[in-house]
Amino acid sequence: MCMRMTLVGTMMMSLSVTASADIWVEAEQFTRRGGWVVDQQFMDLMGSPYLLAHGMGRPVADAAATVTVPSDGTYQVWARTYNWTSPWSSERGPGRFQVGVNGTRLPAELGCTGSAWEWQRAGEVELRAGQAEITLHDLTGFDGRCDVVCLTRGASAPTGRPAAPAPVPAGEFDLVVCGGGIAGMCAAVAAARQGSRVALINDRPVWGGNNSSEIRVHLGGRISIGPYPELGNLQKEFGPVRGGNAQPADYYEDERKQQFLAAEPNLTLFPNFRVVGVRMDGRRIASVTARHIESGQAVEFAAPLFADCTGDGTVGALAGADFHQGREARSEFNEPGAPEVADRQTMGASVQWYSRDTGAPSDFPEFNYGMDFTDASCERVTMGEWTWETGMNVDQIRDFERIRDYGLLVVYANWSHLKNRLADNGKFRNRELAWVAYVSGKRESRRLLGDVILTENELAGYKVLEDGTAATTWTIDLHYPDPANTKHFPGREFKSIARHKPIYPYPVPYRCLYSRNTDNLFMAGRNISVTHVALGTVRVMRTTGMLGEVVGLAADICRRHRVQPRAVYQSHLDELKELMRQGAGRQGLPNNQRYNEGGTLGNPPNVN
Repeated sequence: MCMRMTLVGTMMMSLSVTASADIWVEAEQFTRRGGWVVDQQFMDLMGSPYLLAHGMGRPVADAAATVTVPSDGTYQVWARTYNWTSPWSSERGPGRFQVGVNGTRLPAELGCTGSAWEWQRAGEVELRAGQAEITLHDLTGFDGRCDVVCLTRGASAPTGRPAAPAPVPAGEFDLVVCGGGIAGMCAAVAAARQGSRVALINDRPVWGGNNSSEIRVHLGGRISIGPYPELGNLQKEFGPVRGGNAQPADYYEDERKQQFLAAEPNLTLFPNFRVVGVRMDGRRIASVTARHIESGQAVEFAAPLFADCTGDGTVGALAGADFHQGREARSEFNEPGAPEVADRQTMGASVQWYSRDTGAPSDFPEFNYGMDFTDASCERVTMGEWTWETGMNVDQIRDFERIRDYGLLVVYANWSHLKNRLADNGKFRNRELAWVAYVSGKRESRRLLGDVILTENELAGYKVLEDGTAATTWTIDLHYPDPANTKHFPGREFKSIARHKPIYPYPVPYRCLYSRNTDNLFMAGRNISVTHVALGTVRVMRTTGMLGEVVGLAADICRRHRVQPRAVYQSHLDELKELMRQGAGRQGLPNNQRYNEGGTLGNPPNVN
């Protein structure tokens, strides 16, 4: 059979291996990070995570690493970095940092010039053979970033990168779930409780995706409703009991999620691993390769079944699965809510934030990098939640770093105006930024296509199909640029509005939960088989969690009968329906998920 391997970042990984005298230090592998954080969100674009000095305007503590110097000599020190405000300003950027060697800071300020990821020279050092310490010294707290540091005996910038280590086998599994958000968690546990051996891969140290302490979006939608009211019981076991966006970290109960997953004997957890490659066997995925976001260790996961719960449809895209991005034309499915002409517009991503009262006046640096706020255009608020949304008209995969960075830019620029230039700023004088997300909360990117593509017509007309599963209960909730924000920042909006169309709880077809052309691939989460309009309802996390639960139950049917996902619909639908009647969660628990359920439901169309 034809085998193929697809890897993210092949351009970077295939460059010639550098001379043995060069010393390479991947920033994410610094053993002492100080206040710098690992940012893995853009590995698909650049092939590597990087360190980020996310101090919200206050310099963070140094990161440090110890390296072995092979021989005495003069070394040129280079860092790969990016002036992140360059898309909007020609000024020297705010992400300035210096590299230090053995306690001495080299003179060049890096990360504040240029307009792309590039090598910048830090300086020159004389070193003796043996151990040396490399440090990253942040100068501003405004998200300076470093991908890698190289010490070379040559006179020019590095032209290669050491080859990535070969993957090692992860073990034997019946199902590999990629993505540790609510959908992935539920899929993994549902399958494990049925007896499948499951691997759950997540590219962050915490579980829950948008509902984690890193992003801080509360759960939405209803559980325990529709034709299978036991679906959703899993979420009673780990779902946070308090609601609210952009709240303190403990609201999101990361540890409770960890304990919920760790308690499953058939489930093996792989936190901090990001899927970067897929190996195909014809129309089937033979394995996926994931790379640790800190150590760089690569692991290969082989299994008969895979579930793409990444949100971005990453596994499906690497596997060649059919997908769609943007809005379909109205003529394609005759959806009233679709535009006349298809386009690439999506719902955006949110960088949420909040401030705190310090009880005394606090300062904030002047921050003005191409975002000119006035007293008329500024947002006079002390926090920003879901409405702070960027990137609706930009590619949410290819341009995602720029989307996230614009989210940071507007938070800092607006806060700087409130603190430093607003005429009547008494409300803000004693406040400081307490938390700004650097992991952006994304709503929409790729949607993998199944045997059924759910549209507005089925939802609004309550055209229930025979393979209906968990019920989606949220309105058709689509986001658009806020006209008031457009008035001041046309084409550069960072605020959104929501337009809602109520629906009656609708059972999502099982055929939306597996790929139509990648035979052993399930999907759950916001990357399932729906149109842009239909995504407006199924994307909330209690709903995606129930759909993940359905995927886990179906995967175990596949294991026991040795069939592919499509065969569950063709030959084992009654068996799936019986499992959905039981659900995978503990029965009899009180419903602790009563916040942010959505509006009243009413009666189904044409039913009195």
